[in-house]
Amino acid sequence: MNQEIKDTNAGRDSNPDLITGAPGSHPIATGVGAAGAGAAGAVVGTMVAGPVGTVVGAVIGAVAGGLGGKAVGEVIDPTGEDNYWRENHATQPYAEESVADFDAYSSAYRTGYEGHHSTGQSFDDAEPELRTTYQSTASNLPWEKARDATRAAWTRVENGEAVRRSSPE
Repeated sequence: MNQEIKDTNAGRDSNPDLITGAPGSHPIATGVGAAGAGAAGAVVGTMVAGPVGTVVGAVIGAVAGGLGGKAVGEVIDPTGEDNYWRENHATQPYAEESVADFDAYSSAYRTGYEGHHSTGQSFDDAEPELRTTYQSTASNLPWEKARDATRAAWTRVENGEAVRRSSPE
């Protein structure tokens, strides 16, 4: 009888920061959070303090939003979600035979599940930011083909179906 205890976090991506190498970097979630909150901060700053308030509000909002986006990114288990989509991709209606492999769509899925955030925005409202974020990835799949996969991953998070981290890494 095997007495080994399996580490459920073994082999999982630690999402290292691209500059510092520190674990827990979620560039898509952080970027979407920063962009959304930065824009909101700019609007509030303009209303309160005019042009200077716009700049200050945008900076404060971007920092707060980036941290909030990172926190949301930490809740979702990217490796678990990647595994889910790897196993279920071929059954999706948008998975064309010519680009049916998961790897062609992996950036689209990641953009969806990391881009979902708690600001109350719908996918349609967040789509311009998601598109920009997706297009900054190295994917060769155009947004028009990736959009449905991004929406599917977004909806999975929105519905509470996404794989969550079982314990901190």
